[in-house]
Amino acid sequence: MVSLLYTILIVLLVLLACIILFLFLKVIQLMIGRRRVSIELDGKRYESFPSPGFVKSLSILPVIDYYSSNRELKTEAGVSYLIKADDTSIMMDVGYNARREHPSALLHNMRVLGKNISDIDMIFISHIHLDHVGGMREQREKTFSLSQGSVDIGSIPVYAPGRLNPSRWNPDPLVEEIREPRIIMPGIASIGIIQRFLFMAGYIEEQSLAINVKGKGVVLIIGCGHQTIERIIERTRMLFTEPIYAIIGGLHLPVNGGRIMIGPLNLQGIVGSDRTPFRGVNEKDVARAIEVIKREDVRLVSLSPHDSSDWSIDRFKDAFKERYIHLRIGEEIGI
Repeated sequence: MVSLLYTILIVLLVLLACIILFLFLKVIQLMIGRRRVSIELDGKRYESFPSPGFVKSLSILPVIDYYSSNRELKTEAGVSYLIKADDTSIMMDVGYNARREHPSALLHNMRVLGKNISDIDMIFISHIHLDHVGGMREQREKTFSLSQGSVDIGSIPVYAPGRLNPSRWNPDPLVEEIREPRIIMPGIASIGIIQRFLFMAGYIEEQSLAINVKGKGVVLIIGCGHQTIERIIERTRMLFTEPIYAIIGGLHLPVNGGRIMIGPLNLQGIVGSDRTPFRGVNEKDVARAIEVIKREDVRLVSLSPHDSSDWSIDRFKDAFKERYIHLRIGEEIGI
């Protein structure tokens, strides 16, 4: 009996030592990574777009997210938006499809909403995380998929913030890597990649979509906001002389709850922070995000629930009142 207890104690001590060593190495990696990002971003300046152009009308239809307006629509902790800018149809991100289904929730929801894959003119990938490129395998292999079966989407352009290949299920799209700010079409732009180093997820490069709407200003459509809203706004103000009219999408604020919980452990809060786990995303981050957006006098705000908690969403609703719009699958946001 004593021998058994001694063995268990040794195993526990070894396990504890491994955990401590792992955390120590991750903290060192985080410090090095944050320094790398600081060097990459320090002093980086861009001239404003000389002629960004504009669109006359814009709508954003969530087809994948955490909440929906209709029980027929499938939800998940992923993102895909169908964006209509004048006559151009853009799919931003392609969801999660955690169960690797065919048809995926994305295809199912598009069918329910009366939308056709063949009508899409381009795909815009915000960043190469599993909940935006179609799954864990896609993230690992640097591919993207709309479903786990054949999807004929044609040879449309895909704008990605890094090396990315179409999967075997949708092999025809042509991927262009975007590093710097770029006008994709008149009035439609990428603000370019903004780097960040996260405690668990490591080095990440994310871009946001900026659409200049005539007579209103720039609408920012954001995937996860890992870049931080401060840096997104700072970059946008470099590139456009027009005001920021709307901010729509994810800002990764899983505070006081999250969409991926293991008991009391909030995985989103750990994965999505550039601080150590005990100093992860917190209430001060939510307050700071609200303050930064308010300073820009943004007229419309809509926060994705896929990576922000209900607590954070309630804070945004209280702060922006009539300027706030719920983001739910099937509810079109018109600008």
